[in-house]
Amino acid sequence: MSDFLRKLWPFVRPYRSRLFTGLVCGVISAVASAALMAMVKLVVNLVFPGPNPVSVAQVLGLDKMQAGWLHDALAGLVQRIPDLGSTTSVTGRILVILCIPAVMLGRNLFGYLNVYLMTWSAVRAVADLRTKLFDHLQNLSQDFFSAARTGDLIARITNDTQVLQSVISGSISSMVRDPVTVIMLVAWNLSQEGQRRLTLISLIVLPLCVGPMVIYGRKARKSARSMQNHLSELSTLMHESFTGSRIIKAYSMEPAVLEQFRATTQKYVGHVLRLTRSFEIPSQFTEFLGALGVALVLLYVVWRGGESKPPGDFVSFVLSIVVMYQPIKNLARLHNQLQQASAASSKVFELLERRSSITDPLEPRPLQARGADIHFDHIDFDYDEKPVLRGINLTVKAGQFVALVGRTGSGKTTLTNLLLRFYDPKAGAVRIGGLDLRGVAIKDLRRQVAMVTQDTILFNDTIRKNIALGRPGATEAEIEAAAKQARAHEFIMERPLGYDTLAGEKGSTLSGGQRQRITIARAFLRDAPILVLDEATNALDAETERAVQASLEEWRQGRTTICIAHRLSTIQSADLIVVLDDGRVVETGTHATLLAAGGAYSRLHQSSFE
Repeated sequence: MSDFLRKLWPFVRPYRSRLFTGLVCGVISAVASAALMAMVKLVVNLVFPGPNPVSVAQVLGLDKMQAGWLHDALAGLVQRIPDLGSTTSVTGRILVILCIPAVMLGRNLFGYLNVYLMTWSAVRAVADLRTKLFDHLQNLSQDFFSAARTGDLIARITNDTQVLQSVISGSISSMVRDPVTVIMLVAWNLSQEGQRRLTLISLIVLPLCVGPMVIYGRKARKSARSMQNHLSELSTLMHESFTGSRIIKAYSMEPAVLEQFRATTQKYVGHVLRLTRSFEIPSQFTEFLGALGVALVLLYVVWRGGESKPPGDFVSFVLSIVVMYQPIKNLARLHNQLQQASAASSKVFELLERRSSITDPLEPRPLQARGADIHFDHIDFDYDEKPVLRGINLTVKAGQFVALVGRTGSGKTTLTNLLLRFYDPKAGAVRIGGLDLRGVAIKDLRRQVAMVTQDTILFNDTIRKNIALGRPGATEAEIEAAAKQARAHEFIMERPLGYDTLAGEKGSTLSGGQRQRITIARAFLRDAPILVLDEATNALDAETERAVQASLEEWRQGRTTICIAHRLSTIQSADLIVVLDDGRVVETGTHATLLAAGGAYSRLHQSSFE
């Protein structure tokens, strides 16, 4: 538990002033509870005077010096503070009676400040945690995202961190306020003559609270961990269902997906109920013990034959016992809340401790990719334990148009992923202009590479902003010029809002060909010296493809272009064609020389046209 709080502290520390102020307000509110008992005792003895009237000094447990100070402070209100209990002054009695709502007002005011300031600190600390977690995940290497589930990551950022917010705003406050309340009330009762024995009798049952707290605390931690896992499964299932809605509808999978969702929900409900039992049984048992403590006190009084005491003594004592067991009940809940938060946050902190396999060098060297050759030197690469590339030696000269061809799974996309440092090779090195990419800043490298993939990625923003991602800060004229070059300007202007049209989630308001042309426009706008095309025109019709290919051919002049293609008709003009098979380079040459050789490329060419 201490480890969990230690990890949480760095996110709370920037707001520690308000956090500590909130805790102090909670302590003051707890002290006011004890003061309230004193005022109740005083007022009851005043309103219902017994044979031995009790003075204010006696009720408050003041010595002569303190009573004298109180006397001087209130001299303008009452004449004789020590004899207030027996005075007939109506004004004095009214003032004392009004102290009860005054103390309660102060208690509630500081209680409100306690809750508000703790919540203020909690909301901001959790917002910082979410931001840090999101930023951390964004900067993890591609191998992490290849293995992670999107819904699981969303659940960690939203659901798990929400549990931490409740811990900071409620549990930490309770951890300080409630023990102080209990200690102050117990100390108050023990300080009163004749109430010590009654107080000790009422606390006999208190140790019985510990057992349920420990037993159900373990169950709460286990159920909380399972509950968060099922929430993660629900998030993953919803994400997959919504993004794959076309396939689900096409194959009439709605009943199967619904059944899977229902089964996961039922598991989640079961763990929620177990967690609820773990919270409520100890707290309700504690409440029962509070009533039992009061009953023991009453039985003791009956057994002693009804000791003669001023009514205020007994009323304030019973009321203090009732008030004291509420914070004890809160502490029983607190233990389980901390167990739940510890379980829910464990994976959050595990993600924060996850280190990217792709990191910047301590002293990065500046990269100048324009006019530089690209070298793949003795490259070996594995996905987990599966070999993907073996012994790749390839040089792409500056300004060349190089095409990578081969069967699916031969390693074409992996080569471009290594060029962009989405991964690092297991052996060998990728160099640009003689510089090993591992000695270059990642942002410096990727700033000099423009990429168009077959998976068109658009964001739920305007078309203008989706194109502008290629080069933030580009002017309107530059954005439109890039769109015209990608043959996208015409269909954009046909929209009522033109460039301000929302593309929708993943470009849902656009056709596949339109989405691809926008991503090509984004690459044109980037104006990078290296261009990577991964089936960049596969979603275009023949006429549009020819127009875009003409623009690409014009635009790539003076740039180094690496193109992955399955349609061999698009790469016949390449300066160099590299044929990959089973992770190895098996042929290189131009279209004409490779056809004449009658090898692997010739067979691919023949099968593609067949």
